[in-house]
Amino acid sequence: MRTIKRPGEHEIEVRKSRFLCSLARVTEESEAREFIQLQRKTHHDARHHCSAFVLGDSGEIQKSSDDGEPAGTAGVPMLEVLRRNEITNTVAVVTRYFGGVLLGAGGLVRAYGGAVSAAIEHVGLLWRRPVRVVSVEADYLLAGRLDNDLRSAGYQVADTSYDASVRFQVNVPVEDVEEFRTWLAATTAGAAEPSEGPLIHAELSL
Repeated sequence: MRTIKRPGEHEIEVRKSRFLCSLARVTEESEAREFIQLQRKTHHDARHHCSAFVLGDSGEIQKSSDDGEPAGTAGVPMLEVLRRNEITNTVAVVTRYFGGVLLGAGGLVRAYGGAVSAAIEHVGLLWRRPVRVVSVEADYLLAGRLDNDLRSAGYQVADTSYDASVRFQVNVPVEDVEEFRTWLAATTAGAAEPSEGPLIHAELSL
């Protein structure tokens, strides 16, 4: 699954109607509903605030609302864009300012789905993947170069702690753990020993 890189807003215009899509990262249904209500208050002069959200590590919670638009013309196409992009832990609200021209059912479907697609392209996406937290301990003489090598190789350094030695917490995709061990041994000539920790879900750049 994936998630949005950052919260944000993006607006498109379709036949004089304005469609403003607001996106936010959420992990609970209550957070999604709070965000929807916030958009209602912020844009209280708009006619519709249609919404869709997907939650969970596998996108198991999926809900949408047409908010007064003809059934199936707003919330469902918005939700379909999130599904098609394999996005989770995200809520989308499209606020419509009516421009006086009726769009018809097909036009509404394209406009609401298009607003979400454009907003997603605007904010960008991250992979949300299962990773193994691998702890790597190195002495201070090695640590500076190793930190640079880890980042240059594309590994995600989640945390660094300093004590008698330097300890890096590296998020490694589960399928790449053995490859990481091999890379680390070659890069440090065996001077840094990895220790595998818990399995979590982390956000990695596409």
